[in-house]
Amino acid sequence: MKATTAFLVGLLPAVLAAAPLAAAPVESVYSDISGTGCEQIKLDEDHGSSHLRCPGVAGYRLDLFDWDARMSLAVLAPDGKSHPLDFWLVITWGFSSLGDKAEWRLAGGQPIALIVRVNASENAEDSSQITSYLAVVKITAEKICVTAKIPPSAEANQEARAAADAAASKPCLAPPT
Repeated sequence: MKATTAFLVGLLPAVLAAAPLAAAPVESVYSDISGTGCEQIKLDEDHGSSHLRCPGVAGYRLDLFDWDARMSLAVLAPDGKSHPLDFWLVITWGFSSLGDKAEWRLAGGQPIALIVRVNASENAEDSSQITSYLAVVKITAEKICVTAKIPPSAEANQEARAAADAAASKPCLAPPT
């Protein structure tokens, strides 16, 4: 019995070293992109454009752009590098506005993805008809870009979170041709 116990105790470090480490749980943290609490960087009333800088998480910030009744974001990384998301190219070419909140997906306290609601007016005959997409953005050391466009559905929020949690391995969306 002592030999078996000693063998098992001796084997334990090897088993633990070979076992995959559990991934950090992913959580959601929200930041306001409605303009409240954001710093105005530029306002050009003559051309109908504005640029606001909004707080984010873990040293990241969001630059909110409104140009010609179309809105988009850029992720400003802690190193100061700006990563334009170009929603007006990859999510919709129509007039658009953004939801009031950005959902950051965090693992181990660090952002791995971002989810933003993009409300698009794509019906030329009825501009009041709005389609609400969820834009999924991956945040990795190599790249920050839009990886998924989730159309409206009863499960859209769950689909967007699943897409966000898997976004690191996904390619960036390209504008339609």
